[in-house]
This record gives sequence, structure tokens and C-alpha cells, in this order.
Amino acid sequence: MTKVAILIDGGYLRKIASATYRYNPDFIESMVQNIVKADERLFRVLYYDCDPYCGKAARPISGSEYEFQARSWLDILAAKNFFAVRRGVLKFRGFKLKDIPAKNKVLSDEDFSPVFEQKGVDMRLGIDIANFSMSKAVERIILISGDTDCVPAMKYGRIAGLQIVIVQLPKQQLARELSYHADECRSVKWPANAQKFKE
Repeated sequence: MTKVAILIDGGYLRKIASATYRYNPDFIESMVQNIVKADERLFRVLYYDCDPYCGKAARPISGSEYEFQARSWLDILAAKNFFAVRRGVLKFRGFKLKDIPAKNKVLSDEDFSPVFEQKGVDMRLGIDIANFSMSKAVERIILISGDTDCVPAMKYGRIAGLQIVIVQLPKQQLARELSYHADECRSVKWPANAQKFKE
């Protein structure tokens, strides 16, 4: 049995899956069960994400104060067997127009959406690949990410003797750089028990 660790870029998986499915800890756990093969033994799942942004900002048109409030389920995920959560920080970067406005349209606050940026997630993922490379706690890393910033860490892991598997999500095209620096590109299906927003 090959001992494996699964590293999940939560922002990437959430963006793709939540377009169709209810994205929550149960979905993620079912996704992991879909990924692990019969000849693999799961050592740990590391999930990288940020808690929702909480804070206040002035709306772009009216200038009125808006308070961002959202509940996080990352603690629920961290409590699941074999899961660990690596938290980055979500930064508020202002507002942007949702669409190009029609000529002479009077803009309102509702025409804008907030912009957020994750900080620290890529660094934590890279450090964990390096730690696995040194500790030899696993033989194979299975990575769910579409970010080519992972390539240096992937290369380091392979040089150190780890096998690197990159996961291809349904109907998604992986960047060629990710495929080039992986030992295997593994196509997976969405969990059969996943709840869709629209049936």
C-alpha cells in the first residue's frame, strides 16, 4: 500500500465545485474518498483556505458603511478524521464593477462586488510539500490545485523522491506546467452523493 497525503487548494476546488454543488465539509470529505485508490493508504488531508472576511468598508457609491459577516466551517472540516486545515488570511481589496455599465447608466452600490485576495496559502502548501520531502512520512502527494505557483514545490518533492500526482477535476483543463512536473495526472469524478443546487 502506498502511503499518500492529499493537499487541497480550497479556493481552487471551491470556485469550480460551488458553481454546481453545495460546497461544504461533507462534499470535501466525499471528494477525498473519490480520489484515493484501492492500493493507497491515506495518511492525511491538508486543506488550504481562508476564513471568510470580517470587517467594515465604505460602499463605493453611497459611502455608507457595510459590514462583512460570514460563518466559517473550517473548524468542522478540521475536526474530521485525517483532516488538517492550513489557514491563510483573506484581504479586502476594494470593489469592482460586476459588468460594463450601459451608456448613461447611473451607478449604484449594487453594481459593484467586493474583491478579496488570499494571502499565505501558497506558502503554506509549499512548506508542507518540503516537509513531506524531508520527513518521508508519505510516498506520494496528491495535489488539487490549478496554480502554477506550486510548480517549484512539486519539482522539489520529485527531486527528493516523492511521487507527485496532480488531480484533474471534471471538465477542467490543467495548466501544462502542472502536468509536466507531476508523475501522474489523475482524472476524478464529482462525488455521487454531492448535492446539486439545481436538479
